[in-house]
Amino acid sequence: MTGLFVVFEGGDSVGKTTQVRLLAAYLTERGIDHVVTRQPGGTAIGAQLRGLVLDPSHGEVDPRAEALMYAADKAQHATELIRPALERGAVVVCDRYVDSMIAYQGAGRALDMADISRIAWWAVGGLRPDLTVILDADPSDAVATIAVKDRLESAGLDLHRRARAHFLEVAAADPGHYLVLPARSDRHELAATIAGHVADALAR
Repeated sequence: MTGLFVVFEGGDSVGKTTQVRLLAAYLTERGIDHVVTRQPGGTAIGAQLRGLVLDPSHGEVDPRAEALMYAADKAQHATELIRPALERGAVVVCDRYVDSMIAYQGAGRALDMADISRIAWWAVGGLRPDLTVILDADPSDAVATIAVKDRLESAGLDLHRRARAHFLEVAAADPGHYLVLPARSDRHELAATIAGHVADALAR
């Protein structure tokens, strides 16, 4: 792989979409080839799976079935979009990746963490980000403010608190690949910090 893989993680409504957009603008201004994508979604198959796992009209979904649908999305996404972009030297900017699946379907749904981690990393063929930016906020100040919630957003604050704890735990264990930032800081200050880390990674 010759490109750079940057992932944004964190709870719902912490500003990931905004920071993805601002990083994309930074890369565009500098003429750097990049791809912006998201999970679940990012491919035609992924878009279908996104509807299945997030649309509350489908009713209750078994946690194991939910995890396997997320894994299927990741497998297709990594093969169809992420790896080809990295192989041509592009920067891939992805809204959510494997850590979200482990945080929500593992810690959040209280499934076996080792099982979920193994399935998730197997699905993407072990492809790991070069940099993961975690935008951190208390779910009671973030998820609770969403007016119309999807199926996962409406799963209760306890699930989201367990997911947040997992994000912070994995970041603390690997500070060389994770950047944790307070999500409620000024968006442009956050963007400048993120851009600086991306520039350093590109220089390396």
